Amino acid sequence: MPNTKSAEIRVRSSARKHVRNQAVKSRLKSLEKSYNQLVKAGKKSEADASLRTLISAFDKAAKTRIVHKSTADRKKSRLTKRLAKVAPPAAAPAPSPAAT
Repeated sequence: MPNTKSAEIRVRSSARKHVRNQAVKSRLKSLEKSYNQLVKAGKKSEADASLRTLISAFDKAAKTRIVHKSTADRKKSRLTKRLAKVAPPAAAPAPSPAAT
């Protein structure tokens, strides 16, 4: 129970910030989950677009200190590496010179 007027205000302020922070963290987790599903399915172009959105969201969260900057950087790095491992869509094989 807060003892002073300023403590009462801080309790209310803290509660508002908590709700906002939880919403942002939840959105980050949802974006990461959908990105991982795209990577697992091998949809590289869609995953690339999703990665750009995810990186932007992590940068904004780090800027407002919802997640630590190092945490955001580490996650962005790992997610980017994961996308690089996805094989590009198989193109039609090039005709061999012996066939012509």
